[in-house]
Amino acid sequence: MAPARPVGPPPVGAAAPDPALSWGAVAAARSVRPAGTPAAFGERTWHLVGPRTAAAAACLVLGLGLIGGAVTGSWLTDDGGGDATGDHFATAGALWHNVPVDQLFPATVQGTGAGPGGADRTWTRIAVAPDTGCAHAFDPLLQKVLAPVGCQRLLRATYTDATQSYVTTVGLLFTKADPAAMSALAHRFRTERLDRRADLMPRPYAAKGTAAAGFGDKQRASWTISVLTDAPVVVYAVSGWADGRGVDTPQPAADAVSAGATTAPAQAGLGNEAQGLADRVERRLRQDIGTATEKPS
Repeated sequence: MAPARPVGPPPVGAAAPDPALSWGAVAAARSVRPAGTPAAFGERTWHLVGPRTAAAAACLVLGLGLIGGAVTGSWLTDDGGGDATGDHFATAGALWHNVPVDQLFPATVQGTGAGPGGADRTWTRIAVAPDTGCAHAFDPLLQKVLAPVGCQRLLRATYTDATQSYVTTVGLLFTKADPAAMSALAHRFRTERLDRRADLMPRPYAAKGTAAAGFGDKQRASWTISVLTDAPVVVYAVSGWADGRGVDTPQPAADAVSAGATTAPAQAGLGNEAQGLADRVERRLRQDIGTATEKPS
């Protein structure tokens, strides 16, 4: 079957085919050569090489025709247009008011293998903070570091483990930034190791009448911060003991979960609490983004 031919002009900016270079133009030129006129070099070669080369050339013609048909199809359907990455990023930034709180912060989170030594964990949600701005949610220096990406909305929830020995606040900061700004912030966190500085910590959400009632700044034992680059979101978690004991030297989760860590937060598994819960909330967020950006078939 002959390939489809464009029913209209090519898109603006696309170069139109040169008729003199088409296979049809070459054949037409040969058909009108006067009798006795010597054949051109290329034409003589065509007649001398025999049927195998002719078959190969026919395949080439067919291949070019199929490519042309595909290009024509893209002109007609506009398959090459649209910014899927931009749509994905924008959709992610709107999830804070499009997705129910129970979907972002489930009542129960299973942490298979998330504890020390690969032990399983189960976290139960005990409080959800109202969605707010970012005022007073971070240490002052961390607030300053995050300022370039802005604060669209901050969502937080606090969980406790199955024994109610530990409490962990997990947060989703939805920023006002574009992909370039989020990438720049992630690069800075990575190269300057900002996620390991004890003067750049998120603050917990303490709710009265819960196991986290005494969970304040001085009770922070371990924390983690993750700056996403495919969504305008910063994911974080901060953990501590549920009995309200203070911590003189909090330790970042990445260090507390490392082999050989001997600090009190590390020995208690509080680095695992912060990192494990943050990881699973981030996974759910990515699932929500994927669901929201799926196009009906």
